[in-house]
Amino acid sequence: MLRWDGGRLSTLQADVVSAWLHRPELIADLSWGQLDTQVLQVQVNGSMVIVKSAGPANHHIGREISAHTSYTRPLVERGRAGRMLHSSRELNLLVLEYLDGDLLENTDVEFAEDVHFQAGELLKALHAQERRIDEHYEFRETAKSINWLDKQHRIESAVEQEVRCRLAEYRPQPIDVVPTHGDWQPRNWLSDHGAVKAIDFGRFDFRPAATDFCRLTVQQWQQAPGLEVAFLHGYGEDPRSQTVWRMNLLREAVGTAVWAHIVGDEAFESQGHRMLHQALQHF
Repeated sequence: MLRWDGGRLSTLQADVVSAWLHRPELIADLSWGQLDTQVLQVQVNGSMVIVKSAGPANHHIGREISAHTSYTRPLVERGRAGRMLHSSRELNLLVLEYLDGDLLENTDVEFAEDVHFQAGELLKALHAQERRIDEHYEFRETAKSINWLDKQHRIESAVEQEVRCRLAEYRPQPIDVVPTHGDWQPRNWLSDHGAVKAIDFGRFDFRPAATDFCRLTVQQWQQAPGLEVAFLHGYGEDPRSQTVWRMNLLREAVGTAVWAHIVGDEAFESQGHRMLHQALQHF
């Protein structure tokens, strides 16, 4: 017997979604294909929803559930993020409202100043909800970067040695952390008749606010510096401090170069290597 999900979910996940939604119909598979996360566009009684699932070792669905349980409300209330309708941490499974709009990545609108202004406003609404002091965040992140370097990668030996030196000499201090998206960039933004919306909170966590600036800094803002100005106008301030910011960029570069190599994404790996060279220039 053919299952509604075409075998994309586990049998138990598919059965639970059927119980939640009653006769779901698969419309499209929107998964990226790099991890075991499944993103399905599903029709239920004439309306669309998004079903997301993953295997038991995947942490992204749990993070997304945490985000939608407590911290996406300011965006949902503006119609700029999808409301969570159902979830199961045990099954790594959730259902979200479907958001109208087109992905901004690889479009001309990706480089529109108004888009980045709106993205700054939305990110500030997310960040402004709570602030904590984390005494161990910087220690954890630096140790994580060293752990990345201990994995298989193709970083040049001289570059790796300099990175290890910068990580070793850094003296982490307690730092303010806020609810962050974790992958704030046009691949996770939609445009719906000019309104910017946010998707994919699978990297949600409490981090320094500036970490949500990293992806844009090494991508769109390098190609069009005016976008950074527009984003900061929307955000309302610049949370980056020189000492910590250069470490943010360095650690982000390490993770990008090594992770992309492990999953076989050569284009993203090349970006990671470029990010490493640029990050080291800040020292």
